[in-house]
Amino acid sequence: MYRIGFGFDTHCLDDNRDFWLGGILVPHTKGSVGHSDADVLIHAIIDALLGASGLRDIGTQFPDIDPEYKGIDSKVLLSKTIQLVRENLFEIGNIDSTVVLQNPKIGEFIPGMVQALASALQVSENQISIKAKTSEKLGFIGREEGVSAYAVALLQKFKY
Repeated sequence: MYRIGFGFDTHCLDDNRDFWLGGILVPHTKGSVGHSDADVLIHAIIDALLGASGLRDIGTQFPDIDPEYKGIDSKVLLSKTIQLVRENLFEIGNIDSTVVLQNPKIGEFIPGMVQALASALQVSENQISIKAKTSEKLGFIGREEGVSAYAVALLQKFKY
């Protein structure tokens, strides 16, 4: 049995904050604002995995009103998510994702992101795809006020 999940997240960007994206620190003058480390890519992937597993969403599993998750490394949330997925007898087929960000250009950082995500999920790097797009200077992303990410995850039931 195969299941597909879709995830989306968006965060505003603010000056003098760390910019965590795909589990790595990306050098930039701005960073994402959020309850955790605000890693928009990991959050979209978590939602895709939870959706495919029928486990609702990131806010249900890791509420932003819970002080336990204040400032938490999103890779920890991703590791907890894959545990939930596996407890429900699913394994990852692949994850495909897109980050929409005007600046900085992140192409050179994508291999490091893939490596960090594969490690947290305990899967092969070839099971993870990350693409980067701009919004052609349109909207809040184009004005460099925010960042968005989209992800889809294909899960399959364990075979015994």
